[in-house]
Amino acid sequence: MDLNIIYGIHRSLEPKGHLPQQAWKIDNSTVINEYELLIDVEVLNIDSASFKQIWEEAEENSERVKDIIMATVNERGKQHNPITGSGGMLIGKVLQIGKSHPAIQEGIKVGDEMATLVSLSLTPLMIEEIKEINVQTHQVFIKGKAVLFASGLYAKLPRDLPRNLVLAALDVAGAPAQTAKLVAKDDTVVVLGAGGKSGLLTLYQAMKNVGANGRVIAFEQQQEAVNQIKELGIAHEVYQVDANNPIEALDIIDQITGGKLADVTINCVNVPNTEMTSILLTKDGGKVYFFSMATSFTKAALGAEGVGKDIEMLIGNGYTKNHANHALEIIRESQGLRDWFSKKYCKETGGV
Repeated sequence: MDLNIIYGIHRSLEPKGHLPQQAWKIDNSTVINEYELLIDVEVLNIDSASFKQIWEEAEENSERVKDIIMATVNERGKQHNPITGSGGMLIGKVLQIGKSHPAIQEGIKVGDEMATLVSLSLTPLMIEEIKEINVQTHQVFIKGKAVLFASGLYAKLPRDLPRNLVLAALDVAGAPAQTAKLVAKDDTVVVLGAGGKSGLLTLYQAMKNVGANGRVIAFEQQQEAVNQIKELGIAHEVYQVDANNPIEALDIIDQITGGKLADVTINCVNVPNTEMTSILLTKDGGKVYFFSMATSFTKAALGAEGVGKDIEMLIGNGYTKNHANHALEIIRESQGLRDWFSKKYCKETGGV
């Protein structure tokens, strides 16, 4: 078995010999080998940090957003934001399966709908047309094709949930799944950027883990999102706080915990420079999980050192075992979250 083909290294053009995520440019041709799978792409879900950067660069003009995305894909062969370094994920239908691709053994057939669980920053992508952009959901409706390597993770779309809802939930599936592993009974947990899709799923999971004597605290900047969290009842306390203001956030946590601070802080913010807020809110011996792709791990490491914090800091790995099923089970369990995702990501008909 050739690892260069399994991991897609053979498609790296600049520089050659690198893994496709590290490469600046990859080959996005749609002629596949026996270890690849070709997808007829319908929707891209651009990750939150990347879309925010593109939206600002485009001066809040949807047509310019299209131009920026097309330029990136044409130049790089993938939707790999050169500023944030992040991508997103996609859904589409299986168009062709290489005879040695693992999907064959897993019962995947041509015509099946699937979501990729690997980043667009490493996925060969060819866009023929961008049909529509939903600014609120960061979803981009396209005509195009993508290639999934033999090492690439994916999920066959379930039939009991609308596909755009599934795409949105799977895009952040790592957050609640990692929360399930990190948060213990009786913990005090703080979630920054709690009002977005990753934050809401994380709050729900944290509430399950901490039990009757634990405490889940939501920090969110937007008042509408604060109200939504309260309505959903998925946090013990909710505060309207700017995650870029570490002292304000620390004052609140210091007061409400009597100086004990958080056992676990989970950062789901989509803007930069929130590392120190996460660090200061966390007690010595505690944990910070940086799910946000806007995180600078240099700032986090040097910042913790600078304030003398002995804490465990975890990179926001978007994958943990069974994370896709985990996220979708939360949607099935919580009617409130299902309604929220449906309202935000699906049309009134409940479809795409």
